Amino acid sequence: MFCGRDLPFSRLLSFFPTKMRDINGMICNFAKKYEICDQLVIRIRKANRGDTKRIIGLLHQVNMVHHTIRPDLFKPHTTKYDEQELESMLNDDCSPIFVYDDGDVRGYAFCQVSEVKDHQLLQDIKTLYVDDICVDECARGQHVGRALFEYVRDYARQIGCRSITLNVWEGNEAALNFYRRMGMQVQKTTMETLLDN
Repeated sequence: MFCGRDLPFSRLLSFFPTKMRDINGMICNFAKKYEICDQLVIRIRKANRGDTKRIIGLLHQVNMVHHTIRPDLFKPHTTKYDEQELESMLNDDCSPIFVYDDGDVRGYAFCQVSEVKDHQLLQDIKTLYVDDICVDECARGQHVGRALFEYVRDYARQIGCRSITLNVWEGNEAALNFYRRMGMQVQKTTMETLLDN
């Protein structure tokens, strides 16, 4: 995968063997018919201050998904971080934020790196926790989520993490199915009982 670089689709083809290029040539011809071939760019990078407003907009989308599933827990029309909190996170190497940018930010991945060392009970382990991953409603079905997840997975490997973890709300079947397709498995289950007061 060529994440982190700006490479037009036609340039990517030069990296493949001849037969593979022939197959990809057919794909490119189809794409050219719809005027998308040479516009196809994969760019995933660390977020910066210029992305703040766009990320806030995407945070609103995520919150509304959660509000729809659990209106008893999530308020509508708000975000888990405000602009000031978000800007402070941009400078924290332990909480990197990556964005998918093809001229506009189409998605993001909020990450948190944690490490256990010399714990009385737990084995030493370095983990990357995906705090939040979002693909713009208008970009769904374009493999933006897969590109972000694969980039995060490669990043986690590069910095020596043993695992990637995240949480999914019960009822968010689209997210659950996506993470399963990415090879994730259930690690633990959080359970609740709602009490009548």
